Order: sequence, then C-alpha cells, then structure tokens
Amino acid sequence: MKKLLRMITIKRIYETPAENDGYRVLIDRLWPRGISKEKAKLDEWNQKVAPSTELRKWFGHQPEKFLDFTKKYKLELESQKEELTRLRTIAEQQPLTLLYAAKETKINHANILKSILTQKL
Repeated sequence: MKKLLRMITIKRIYETPAENDGYRVLIDRLWPRGISKEKAKLDEWNQKVAPSTELRKWFGHQPEKFLDFTKKYKLELESQKEELTRLRTIAEQQPLTLLYAAKETKINHANILKSILTQKL
C-alpha cells in the first residue's frame, strides 16, 4: 500500500522560515544572493533536481517560454528518479518545503517539481 505524502509546499528562500516548513530543501543550482546559510535554515541544498544551467539561462523566466521550459525540465528530471523518490520518501514522513530564489512565483521550476513529486507513481 502506497503511503500518503504529507504537505509539500513551495516558497521563496527570502521568506522567513516557519516551524511548519518541515524539511527545507533549496532546489536551485546557484546559491541565492543575500542569504546566509544560517538565515536559510536548510536541511539540504539539492542541486540535482534543479534545472541545468543551460536550461535556466535559455528560459530566463520569460512567460512565453514556460510551456517549453516545463517539457524540457521534466525530461531532465527523468535522470533523477532516485532523487525524486528520496524526496517523496521525506514527504511521506514530514512536511517538505521546496525553496527557490526566483522572483516569479507562478512560472518557476519549483511549481513543476512539486507537481511531479505529488503525482502518483
């Protein structure tokens, strides 16, 4: 029987950490500007599930490229099945917060990753 995932949330790394964040994972390839490691209060920095540098630069947070970015990012994540499974396992045991630095809250990789993590296998 498949365990249920606990809550998976996404938030900007610049938001104040909260007690109910649970396990906090930074999912960006680059360290966010102006954030100290102490202030970030991370449990881990997972660059494996971040978009590749090439994909990130190509996308440039341009809304008209988001659909293609989503497809390309999902293809990249296919090579990270072990990491996705590990993150799902964490989310089965406690709340999981995916942290990102992008200013745009709707068109970013964190939303895509959350949807993939919450899909049934």
